[in-house]
Amino acid sequence: MRETLENDLRAVLNGALNMLGTVEQMLPVAADVLLREQADRLDEIRSLDREVDAQEAALEAECLRIIALHQPVARDLRLVALILKSLSDIERMGDYAVHVAEDGAELAQAPALKRYVNLGRMLERLGEMSQNLRTALADRDVTRAEQTTVMDDEVDELYEQIQRELVTYMLEDPRNISKALTLMRVGRSLERIGDHMENVSERVRYWVTGARD
Repeated sequence: MRETLENDLRAVLNGALNMLGTVEQMLPVAADVLLREQADRLDEIRSLDREVDAQEAALEAECLRIIALHQPVARDLRLVALILKSLSDIERMGDYAVHVAEDGAELAQAPALKRYVNLGRMLERLGEMSQNLRTALADRDVTRAEQTTVMDDEVDELYEQIQRELVTYMLEDPRNISKALTLMRVGRSLERIGDHMENVSERVRYWVTGARD
C-alpha cells in the first residue's frame, strides 16, 4: 500500500512539474509576440493554455483520489496540499502569459512607443524563476525555492521602473496614453506571473519541513 501511495505521489508531483513546464514554454511564445511582433503565434500560446487547463483538471481529480484512497498524513499530505493549492497559481500564470501575447499582438498594429527592454528582461527573469522553481520542487530544495522568491524582487523592481517610464511618456504627449496603458497592463501581467511563482515557492518549506516560517 505504501508503494502504491509513493507511486501516486510521484505521479502527481511530476504532473505539476509538467504543468509548470507547459507554462514555461508559453513565456518565449509571449516574448515573440510582444517583442518580435509574431502575432501568428497567438494560436500556439492559446493551445498551450488549453493544455494547462486540462492538466489542472486532471491533477486536481488525481489529488482528490489520493486523499480519498490513501488518507495521507504528514509530509505526504503536505505534498498533496501543496499541489492542490498551487494548481490555480500555475493555471493563472498561463492565463497571464496569454494576456501578454494578446496585448502584444494589439501593440504590433502600430509603431512601438519605445523599445520594450525591461519587459524583455521581465520575461527572461520569469523563465529563470520557472526553471529554478521546477528544480526546487523536483529536489525538495528549500534553499532553491527561497532563491525563486528573491528573484521575484527583481521582477517587481522592473515592473515599477516600467510604470514610472510610461507615466512620463503619457505626461509628455497625451497621444501616448492608450499605448502606454496597454504596456502597463503587459507589465502587470508579467508581475502577476512572478507573484504566482512566488506563491508556489513559499509552500516548499512547509512541504519539506512542516514548518510554516
